[in-house]
Amino acid sequence: MLRRFAKFWASWKRSWAWKRRGELDKADQLILRVLRDDARISNTDLAKKLDLSEATVRRRIAGLVESGAIRRFTVEVDDPEQTSAIMWVSVNPSIPTGQVSGKIKDVSGVETVYETAGQFDVAVIIKGANIVEVNKSVEGIRRLAGVISTNTMMVLRTIQP
Repeated sequence: MLRRFAKFWASWKRSWAWKRRGELDKADQLILRVLRDDARISNTDLAKKLDLSEATVRRRIAGLVESGAIRRFTVEVDDPEQTSAIMWVSVNPSIPTGQVSGKIKDVSGVETVYETAGQFDVAVIIKGANIVEVNKSVEGIRRLAGVISTNTMMVLRTIQP
C-alpha cells in the first residue's frame, strides 16, 4: 500500500510541476497530441493508448484545462456553404500588438487571431454564413483603433489534409 501511494505521489508531483514552471511533461504532451487528432476519444481509450490509468488521464486533462493548456473543447464543422477570409493587419507601432489583437478576437465572425512577424503584425481567419457576414467582420476590424491597414483575401476552397 505504501509503495502504491509513493508511486502515486511521485506521479502527481511530476504532473503538477509543469504548472508552476509552465512546462508539460511527456505524458501531458502525449495526451495533447492524441486529443488534437481525436478530441472525442474517451478517457478509457486514451488511457489504454498511452498505457496510463483512466484516473490519471482524467486528472491530467482536468489539470491541463485548469492551467489553460487546453482552452476549450470545440467541434469543427466542414460547411461548404460557409464563406471564409484571411485578413492581414498592420498595427500602429505606438500601440501594443497584443492590445489590438485582443480587440480583433472580440469581433463577430473572427475564428482565429495570430500575431505574426514580417510585413503584417496580425493574421485573422474570418468565417461567416455568406460574403455579407464576412464583410461586416472585415469592416469591424478596419474600424478598430490601432489598425493602420489591412489586406483581405477570400478563401475559394479549403483542402483538408
